[in-house]
Amino acid sequence: TVFDLASLSKQFTGYAISLLIEEGKISEDDDIRKYIAEVPDFGDTITIGHLLHHTSGIRDWTSTLPLAGWSFEDVISFDDILRMAYDQESLNFRPGDEYIYSNTGYNLLAELVQRVTGASFADWMDERIFDPLKMANTFFMDDHSTIITNRAYGYFRDGQGSHHVSPNNLTALGSSSMYSTTTDLTQWVLHLSNPPMDKKSVVERMVQPGQFNNGEINSYAFGITSSNFLGIESIGHSGSWASFSTFITMLPEYDLSIIVLCNHPNSAFGVARTIASSYIAEPEVPEDSKEPESEEIKLSNELLKAYQGTYKLGPGWYVDLTEEDGQLWTQATNESKFPMTALSDTSLLIAGYGNRTMTFYRGEDDQIAHLIYNGMKCPRLSSAASTNRVVAADYIGEYYSDELHTSFQVREVDGQLQLWNFHHGGVDLNRTWGEDFNTSLWFASSVDFFRNDAGEVEGFKVWQYRSRDQVFRKRK
Repeated sequence: TVFDLASLSKQFTGYAISLLIEEGKISEDDDIRKYIAEVPDFGDTITIGHLLHHTSGIRDWTSTLPLAGWSFEDVISFDDILRMAYDQESLNFRPGDEYIYSNTGYNLLAELVQRVTGASFADWMDERIFDPLKMANTFFMDDHSTIITNRAYGYFRDGQGSHHVSPNNLTALGSSSMYSTTTDLTQWVLHLSNPPMDKKSVVERMVQPGQFNNGEINSYAFGITSSNFLGIESIGHSGSWASFSTFITMLPEYDLSIIVLCNHPNSAFGVARTIASSYIAEPEVPEDSKEPESEEIKLSNELLKAYQGTYKLGPGWYVDLTEEDGQLWTQATNESKFPMTALSDTSLLIAGYGNRTMTFYRGEDDQIAHLIYNGMKCPRLSSAASTNRVVAADYIGEYYSDELHTSFQVREVDGQLQLWNFHHGGVDLNRTWGEDFNTSLWFASSVDFFRNDAGEVEGFKVWQYRSRDQVFRKRK
C-alpha cells in the first residue's frame, strides 16, 4: 500500500543535497540566490545550510497561503509555493539566529536540485536515489491528479463518529508529496544504517546537526533530527498531512529501525514507541539518582495577588494569571485554562501542560516585573494600557498585503470589530492588549495595528508562529 509520507519526505531531499555537495556541485555555505535569483535579497545571506536546518527565517507557506485565501483542501501547486516565497519582503528573523520549521525552505531546496541538475526534481530523485535502492513504489508526485496504484487515502472522524476522506491536492516537492511503502522504506533505512563506501560520507553529512550564529547546536540536520527515544539516542523524523501520520526512527545502538505509516490522524510516534518497547526495555533509573518529588506548597494571599496580571510571552501571545478559590490559573492567547501548582514561593508548575514552570522575578520597586517561561523573559504589562478605549472608527477600512496580493476589511458589526475577507468571511477581532487583537483564525493568531507619526492607523501585522509580521497596509 502506497502512503503519503508527508514530512518524512524531507530526509530524502536532505540526502539529495548531501549528494550534490559530495559531487562538488554545491556547497552548504552557498547563497541560495546564486542558484535561484528570484529569492529576494533580504539584506542577509540565506545559505543552503540555513534552508536545511530551518534557520533561514523564510516564512512557512502552511500559514501564509491560508492567510492569502487558500484552503488545505484546495489545489496547492509547487509553483504556488514558489511564487509566495519570491514575493516575500521580510523574514521571520535574521538567518542563523533562530529555528522555525519552514516547509518553504525545503521547497526551495527541491527547486535548487532542478536548477543545478537541469532535470525535474521527481525524475532526478528516481534516477539517483529510488531506482538504485530498488524502491519501485516510491516517488515524488508533481501532479496532484496522478492515479496511484494501491494508494491509501487519509481518513478522519467527525464529531458524530463518521469517517470522511481528507482531500489531498498538494504538490509540495521537497518538503512533502512523496509516496512510498513500508517495504520500500526498509531499503532506505538499511541504506542509511549501513551505506556502501561511496555513499558513506553522504550519509554521515546528512546526520550532522546545524549550528546557530551564537555557536549553539541545532539538532535538526538534513531532514533528520537527533533525539532521545525511550532513553536511547535516535535519529528520525515525523510527518503529518491530510490525515496521514508517519514516523521513522533509527536506533543505531540496537541496529533497529521502525517505520510507521498511518492513514488516520493517530500518533505514529506512539505506535513506534509501543513497537520499540517490545524489543527494548525502558532503562531503569537507580533509586539514588531519582529526583525527589516536588511537594506542592500553599501560596499566601499576598503572593496570589502579586502574581496576578498579564504577561507578554511574544508577539500576539499573552498570558493572563488569575486567582480562583486560592489557586492561580493561567490562560494564554487562544489556549485553554490550566491550574498552577506552587513548587516554591517563586516557581509555579503549569499542571497538564507539559509540566512547564513559570518563575517570577521582582523589580527595583519590589513589585513583580517579569516571569521566565520556557527560557523566555516575559514582562508584566501595565494594567493601564488594557483599559484604553478602542475607537472603532480608527480601524475601519480596507488593508492590503503586497506580499500575498490579498486584502482584508475591518468592519464594525453590532458594536463588534470584525476582520473580513472574501475567502474566510468575518471573524471577531478581540483585543488582547493595546492595539493587538486576536481572531479565531489559527493562521492569524495576532492582528497588531500600527500607526504613523500623525497617530493614524497605518496598517496591521499578522503574526503566526511560523510566519511573523505579515504586513497589511490601510488603503486610503
